[in-house]
Amino acid sequence: MKSVPVRQLLVTAVLAAASVSAMAQWKPDRPITLIVPWAPGGSTDQVSRVTAAELEKHLGQKIVIMNQPGASGSVGTKNAMAAPADGYTWTAGGAKDLGTYKVLGMLDTSASDWNLYLNVAHIAVVGVNADTPYKTMPELLAAMKANPGSISVATAGVNSSGHSAIESLSRAAGVTYKHVTYDGGAPAAVAAASGETQVTTQLAAEQTDMIRAKKIRPLAVVGDKSIEIEGYGTIPPLSQFIPGYKDPINYFGIFVPKGVPAEVSATLNKIWTTEMVKSEALKKYAQSRGAMFAPMAGEEAQKAVFPAIQSYAWTQQAAGKAKVSPDTVGIPKP
Repeated sequence: MKSVPVRQLLVTAVLAAASVSAMAQWKPDRPITLIVPWAPGGSTDQVSRVTAAELEKHLGQKIVIMNQPGASGSVGTKNAMAAPADGYTWTAGGAKDLGTYKVLGMLDTSASDWNLYLNVAHIAVVGVNADTPYKTMPELLAAMKANPGSISVATAGVNSSGHSAIESLSRAAGVTYKHVTYDGGAPAAVAAASGETQVTTQLAAEQTDMIRAKKIRPLAVVGDKSIEIEGYGTIPPLSQFIPGYKDPINYFGIFVPKGVPAEVSATLNKIWTTEMVKSEALKKYAQSRGAMFAPMAGEEAQKAVFPAIQSYAWTQQAAGKAKVSPDTVGIPKP
């Protein structure tokens, strides 16, 4: 085998290092569009605006938020997919939603098609209108069992975090409910607070203000760990009332198509691993909204989001609501 001169190896190494350095220094020359596929005021909208403001400091360019709700987030996500893959159009949301659009027959995409830039994990909460007679989770479950399909539950629609939560709860507890859908988590929470529905299972971030205002009474976290909400106190986990109950963590973030130029993803990866992991603004948001501060990117992010995708996909399959069997699109049964 012919040996390669040391000088040539050095030149190659220098050029490779220069290439990596160039990728890490991408500076957008015009505003970036961040499509939030849910209504203003919801959990995705809230955390996306905080994250965008942080990113602007490092990119030196404006990030324009565009709310495009519809079809459980699939409308805005589809528009981001259809945009030129030049790095200037992103979307956002819960990774669980992104990963199950294909299973529900909504959109031909998977989480692996995207660069995931996670910011927080949002936690679903069972909240009831303050004027309902339900003071505890056992009381609500008893009412749901006594009146099958009559207790109204507001969510942001099929494939939303709230719908995932109530489906998981209903299967674990053996109850049914009346599903009432809205264009986002914020409208769903308002519906419960106003008495338009009796219950919502949307995210803590979307219910927090109404919990503090005593318009919504939180009964349980949809999971196996309690959370603290500033100005209210502790909300117990559903596992306290349904022994053994667990629900995988639902991570949220910004999603950038994998077809964008390499320097775009390299720059965002660097920002996430060196800057977003210490963002005080994101930490403060998480603490005030009952969320978990969780910046991640790359393969770490893909691994973190898969359990929730897997759990929800198979919950929908078991409920007869999946259009495509999860195991045919790379989601094996847990």
